[in-house]
Amino acid sequence: EAFLDAAWAESGLARQTLAGYRRDLEGLARWRDGAAGGLAGADRGALFEFLAWRARNGYSPRSNARLLSALRAFFAHAVRRGLRNDDPTALLEPPRLPRSLPKALPESQIDALLAAPDVDAPEGLRDRAMLELMYACGLRVSELVTLPSTAVNLRQGVLRVTGKGSKERLVPLGEEAVHWLQRYLDQARPKLAGKRALAPLFLNASGEAPTRQQFWALVKRHAAAAGIDPAKISPHGLRHSFATHLLNHGADLRALQMLLGHSSLSTTQVYTLVAREQLKRLHQKHHPRA
Repeated sequence: EAFLDAAWAESGLARQTLAGYRRDLEGLARWRDGAAGGLAGADRGALFEFLAWRARNGYSPRSNARLLSALRAFFAHAVRRGLRNDDPTALLEPPRLPRSLPKALPESQIDALLAAPDVDAPEGLRDRAMLELMYACGLRVSELVTLPSTAVNLRQGVLRVTGKGSKERLVPLGEEAVHWLQRYLDQARPKLAGKRALAPLFLNASGEAPTRQQFWALVKRHAAAAGIDPAKISPHGLRHSFATHLLNHGADLRALQMLLGHSSLSTTQVYTLVAREQLKRLHQKHHPRA
């Protein structure tokens, strides 16, 4: 445990990523239970056998790619500490990942989803503010539900977001998000908080920050109320829609990278493919010679 914590402390990775890495390494440790050297003593052959076993047992290429990333971080730390002379992951090839494009909702469906919550109830007003903020700022779900109340500056119209690797970025809110956040802060949050001084921006009925699972459930519920198939929407879909719609309306790719908090422009460029695919479908549907 202490060795894992030290290895992760050096990595600067996001908490969700680290939790996944820990689960992956614990799975390898269980698989090697009783083997000489345990987890830290695994050689290249053992790692190859474990990856092959996972492939045979239905683990996805993306899951195995994450495992390999966890192994590389773990053994790199072991080499730096002088606990190993070699890195057994050095010649292991990552699995080929299928290229999947982010799924964005049409703007009309976004409008219907945002209008779905009953804003006469405190929880409904909170849901509307959360959905508006998610779409207005392109937030990750984990970023949204962990926002402190101090992250919002309504006077300047900006949101301070702490993203992956504890990197901070400032994101403009837009008039609609400012409007619904102001209403939530004035009318709903005091009722949800009662007399308690609570740090989270968004609160559930227990006075705590909603979990990622709770936000997932409310997105599905409001999607169904808006006439959108809940199976075709996810909380992350709002982030994808934010990025795709900005590009469709002429946003600069570098600016979009900063708004999304991507460390690499190549991660952002996938949205240009989404926009291109939508243009092709639009052309095929409406052009007389398509």
